[in-house]
Amino acid sequence: MSDQEIDDIDKAILYALQEDARNMSSGDIAERTGTSDSTVRKRIQRLEADGPIKGYSANVDYQKSGYPLRMLLYCTAAIPERADLIPAILDIEGVVSVQELVTGEQNLLVTAVGETDDDITPVAQELLDMGLTVADEVLVRSHETTPFGKFDAEAHADEES
Repeated sequence: MSDQEIDDIDKAILYALQEDARNMSSGDIAERTGTSDSTVRKRIQRLEADGPIKGYSANVDYQKSGYPLRMLLYCTAAIPERADLIPAILDIEGVVSVQELVTGEQNLLVTAVGETDDDITPVAQELLDMGLTVADEVLVRSHETTPFGKFDAEAHADEES
C-alpha cells in the first residue's frame, strides 16, 4: 500500500462495502462515517488503487445456480513454485479460488465447483498433471461469509463503552 495507512474511516468504508457493495452508495457510507460523499469516493479510489480493495464480485450460491458440488482440494506444491502456480490453477475449468497456505504440509487450497463428480474429477487430475500432490478432498455443503468485524467501528465503540 502507499504511505497512507488505513485509518478508522477507511475501515468503516471497507466494512460497508463488505456488507453490500452493490447497494451501498458513497452517500450512505458518508453518513455512517460522518464524512462527505466526495471524501468517501476519494478514499474508495485510493483503496482500489493501493490494493486493499482488490475488486468487486457477486457472492454466488453455486448450488442454487445448478452446480451443487463444491470441493476443497488440499494440495502440496514445491514451496518456491506454489505462488507461481496459482494463475495456472485458476485457469482450470471449474476452479473458483486458490488460497496459499503457509502452515502445514498442504500449502494450496483449491476450491472447485461442478454439477457432477465428472466435473470435479478432471480438476484433481489437472492438479496432479501440474506436479501437485492432492493430499485431501473435502465436499462442502455450504459456505457463508461475513464482513470482517475489526473494520466495524460501531461495534468497537460499543465494546469500549
